[in-house]
Amino acid sequence: MNIFLHELKANRKSMLIWAFALAAVTVLFFSIYPSVEKDGDQFIKVLQNYPEGVLKALGVQINTITSLLGFYSYFFLYVMLCGAIQAMNLGTGILSKEVSGKTAEFILTKPVTRAQIITAKLLAVLCTLIFTNVIFIAVSYGMAFAVATADFNEKTFFFMSAANFFVQLVFASLGFLVSSAFSRIRSVLPLSLGTVFAFFILSMFGSVIGDKAIRYITPFKYFDLSYIMKHSSYEPVYISIGAAVVMAAIAASYVLFTKKDIHAA
Repeated sequence: MNIFLHELKANRKSMLIWAFALAAVTVLFFSIYPSVEKDGDQFIKVLQNYPEGVLKALGVQINTITSLLGFYSYFFLYVMLCGAIQAMNLGTGILSKEVSGKTAEFILTKPVTRAQIITAKLLAVLCTLIFTNVIFIAVSYGMAFAVATADFNEKTFFFMSAANFFVQLVFASLGFLVSSAFSRIRSVLPLSLGTVFAFFILSMFGSVIGDKAIRYITPFKYFDLSYIMKHSSYEPVYISIGAAVVMAAIAASYVLFTKKDIHAA
């Protein structure tokens, strides 16, 4: 419990910064929406001048872009990108910092097992992500109601918004796995950015070429926003894949962390 509370306190500033960042992105894009809706025909004509591959890579659906949910699905892709960076950075850093900060030996001398340590840190990550998404979803709903000129499906809006949390869970678990597998990580941020952007670029590439096999590889493709808009639900196959990745990564993290040699120096 002390480790859990300590991690929450240690990550409080970062959590607030990320929550503010996601909220700021949401406010910025939604503030543009009234202009997009008002000049919808002209906006669509501009988009039609772009190559189809570019539109697919950017997640733009011309037939729905002027609706509130369609516009939200367009910029939500970048919200997920920011959220994934936060989660990967948090998951990777919360374990590896004990080695880089030379506090690992101190923690391991305490009357707690390694399993208890990683459990406390996992719970701290989970609470941090939950808090971040509560703020983000609250701001998203507030902005949506503020700019909407017609009724929209609130259930669909929630499922789209909640997708960010589930993508974050995947990347946080991958971060735990990476930090458990390597004895020393010199710099967490470059590793986190590299991993997230690799999956993001792979996702964009898959959208351009229409390769469905890529959907099984990158977490950004587990939640198809166009599918969510049509069905107000997630695709069971990809939800199952995401859950399997999270459980496998966390299980592997426990095994690796409890067995590996840890040196503070």
